[in-house]
Amino acid sequence: MKKSTRYNVLIALTYSITLIGGMFMGYKFLKDQGYQFQRTTHYADNNAEKVDEIIHIINKNYVDEVNADSLNHLPIDSLLHQLDPHSIYLPPAKANEFAETLGGNFAGIGIEYYILNDTLLVTNVFKDGPAFLAGIKQGDKILKIDTVFVSGKALPREKMIGKIKGREGTPVRLIVMHPGAEQPVVLNIKRERVKVSSIDASYMLNAETGYVRISKFGAETDKDFIESIRSLKAKGMKKLVLDLRDNGGGYLTAATGLANQILEENKLIVYTEGKHEPRTDYVATGGGEFEDGKLAVLINENSASASEILAGAVQDLNRGIIIGRRSFGKGLVQEQFPFGDGSALNLTIARYYTPSGRSIQKSYKKGYKAYQNEIEERFTDGELTSGKISKKDSLNSKAFIGGGIQPDIYIKMDTAGYNKLYYTLVSKKVLFDFVYDVLASRYTASFIEQNMAAFSINDADFKDFIRYAQGRNVVVDPKQLAVAKPVLLSDIKVLLCKYHLGDAGYYKALNLSDAMIKQAITSLQ
Repeated sequence: MKKSTRYNVLIALTYSITLIGGMFMGYKFLKDQGYQFQRTTHYADNNAEKVDEIIHIINKNYVDEVNADSLNHLPIDSLLHQLDPHSIYLPPAKANEFAETLGGNFAGIGIEYYILNDTLLVTNVFKDGPAFLAGIKQGDKILKIDTVFVSGKALPREKMIGKIKGREGTPVRLIVMHPGAEQPVVLNIKRERVKVSSIDASYMLNAETGYVRISKFGAETDKDFIESIRSLKAKGMKKLVLDLRDNGGGYLTAATGLANQILEENKLIVYTEGKHEPRTDYVATGGGEFEDGKLAVLINENSASASEILAGAVQDLNRGIIIGRRSFGKGLVQEQFPFGDGSALNLTIARYYTPSGRSIQKSYKKGYKAYQNEIEERFTDGELTSGKISKKDSLNSKAFIGGGIQPDIYIKMDTAGYNKLYYTLVSKKVLFDFVYDVLASRYTASFIEQNMAAFSINDADFKDFIRYAQGRNVVVDPKQLAVAKPVLLSDIKVLLCKYHLGDAGYYKALNLSDAMIKQAITSLQ
């Protein structure tokens, strides 16, 4: 059994398989979530000097006291693994990509696409973006990007992705086939910054309860949150479910800015501190859009960093209820130090602490590999699936031994229906391919929007799905199919909603049967 739930599987699939084509999204691990840049400073040029310089930087900046003598003569990666899992060395190409992305130097044309049968299929076009204005529509197939044929050539995935994005103002030439057309068209499109809300979904769960889903804290998240709250309040919202599941982090200023919308003035949100870094407090400014209404925050084992900061503040200040599973436990702040050859060192310089003084960071004393496998251990020891959790957390404790934020109400993983057949279908992308290749044309967006809660995948569609899977050389065992069928039917419906209604439709459909959502609604009554 794989270490994942239906929710986690679908989230991971959606954002690893459906690609954002030419749209600036910001970098997942935030520039001002502790990242600082020594842009004018250049260090060692060769490896021997580099190791010495790294040890010097560690002595001068590292978050904790370190025995530098124990680090001599180690390879760079091994040296850094002796420190913590988030201090890393970036080769020149990675360091350049990291810095450019954080600096916002990429732009695109505003589409999402999916690799279907060796073809780039456009699955979403952002309104008023360059692609939209050029006439690209959902369902179009991109055959060629500049001089590279990207469809029908069975190119490796890494050769197909990332070809559309580039620097703002530069042109990209696409050859596109519209559905039903006899000949492709040539489009010359100028790349631009495309404004995309960092709110994945925002809608009313019932007459008084609003729902806002945030998967990362981008530069505009706090502003987007304000717009969503105002819109939901106009619809009668008095209670809010804030979904931070699988939110891996983002800009610290976005997290604190959002906290300003739900916390009273002068409340401590978070503070950072390290051996060479003095304590820095982040305090709510007050006057927010949702300071008084009832609040539930959803987290899980993939909620990390900035999302943990927000959840920890809500919990410590008794502002709302935390529902879900223990968060990831990433509470270290990094600073970047560049070298003359273009490589760089991202070194941990401080820790985050919740208002009551809890360290968010989970332990890494067992070593780098154990740290990387820690979520899997939670599955193995029953924490994720049975709800058996340690009670080591304490609001009066300087450090929570387990790491992360422990929810007030624990919701265990639901692994029903997951078997070998299901994971085979997932790994071979059969679910996505069937929805995008076959099923999408059978339903309209208006039908799905009007009948989302009531409609289900019918028997004829499911039989076609099985035939489609068999055509992909999947052996369909009847007993395993019977067990997996309810999950497969639900997943196909959710992905169909994603195709026609975007992220908002995806989460609306997913939440219809979600245990955490049901618990949140109950808890807010």
